[in-house]
Amino acid sequence: MKIKPISVTELNKYVKNQIAQDEFLNNVLVKGEISNFKHHYTGHLYFTLKDENSLIKCVMFKTYAENLKFEPTDGMKVLIFGTVSVFERDGVYQIYCKSIDEDGLGDLYLAYEQLKDKLSKKGLFDELHKKKIPFMPKIIGVLTSNTGAVIRDIINVSTRRNPNVYIRLLPVPVQGLNAASKIADGIRIMNEEELADVIILARGGGSLEDLWPFNEEIVANAIYDSEIPIISAVGHETDFTIADFVADLRAPTPSAAAELAVADIEDLKYTLNLYNRRLKMALKKKVEIMRLNYEKCMSSRVYKEPYQKINELYMILDKYAKTLENSILKKMKDCKLDIVSKMSKLDALSPLKTLMRGYSLTTLPNGKVVTKVEELKLGNDIEIKFQDGTVEATVKNVTKE
Repeated sequence: MKIKPISVTELNKYVKNQIAQDEFLNNVLVKGEISNFKHHYTGHLYFTLKDENSLIKCVMFKTYAENLKFEPTDGMKVLIFGTVSVFERDGVYQIYCKSIDEDGLGDLYLAYEQLKDKLSKKGLFDELHKKKIPFMPKIIGVLTSNTGAVIRDIINVSTRRNPNVYIRLLPVPVQGLNAASKIADGIRIMNEEELADVIILARGGGSLEDLWPFNEEIVANAIYDSEIPIISAVGHETDFTIADFVADLRAPTPSAAAELAVADIEDLKYTLNLYNRRLKMALKKKVEIMRLNYEKCMSSRVYKEPYQKINELYMILDKYAKTLENSILKKMKDCKLDIVSKMSKLDALSPLKTLMRGYSLTTLPNGKVVTKVEELKLGNDIEIKFQDGTVEATVKNVTKE
């Protein structure tokens, strides 16, 4: 018997109809953990529900999503009520959710919170330990997969902002079993070999499971011990990993990390030109002020008649000299009159005046004046001074009255 071929569309439609006839699949209550959650701009919710061994795609349309009292997130354990059906275009079956109720947090999310609390208490998140990102790094070290859009985005943004910057890629796995140890080794090698001025640790978005290597303690310790500043750019803007908290700077996306690490050369040129213009204006203003001060000084009397002040001082000096001269002359005159007065008094007391009246002055050879007879003895040599001369004599007789 020959089997008639059917189209893919017909097969998918047939499977969809078979599932639709199953009453159990029309009203199922399934529990599991949310991952790869996306809130579409249309208002629809898309995510994956999983357990330890399996997963299934889910969708909740806007009409049902508007009734939710919470925002579903990756790692959240939930109870989902809905209908299982086939999406004919892709040939996949999925749950069309009518309601979602919280059923606790997932195991990975709990492990994430516990490690976050542990490292926070150890001080790995403290701002005190975070290093400053260099302003103009020459070499940007990148730890990410060597395939995919992440490294291309970083290269494009970096070279557009500064064509002279050098990107040094050290490929590491960003998900999977041994990814965490490889990432930690990459950070250690970058530091030991001094391969970069700043490191960008990056990967694209994903579920909590996909990002888990960046939530392991070995990676957190490697980031904390790094001497080279590290920018964490893991996942999308809404994704937060342990690496983000330990890193010196967090970027919402890999492209944003490149913008934070590499200064825009055009912005720098604009800033330098702005400073140059400001400097020229400041110098011009300074020169103008100095010119005005110069003109003011040159119009001053001091510069027009530079000897005027000196001449005025000379006049004052002449006045003081004249006063001093008059004082000296007066003092000399007073002294002269005083001397004449004293000389007159002295002359009046002079023994020479007595001699001129016919008296004489008798002295011994030693110059002692003889005033009494008893001071003389026979044979003493004496000098008798008269008005017009001196006579030497010898005592021959002494008579005392």
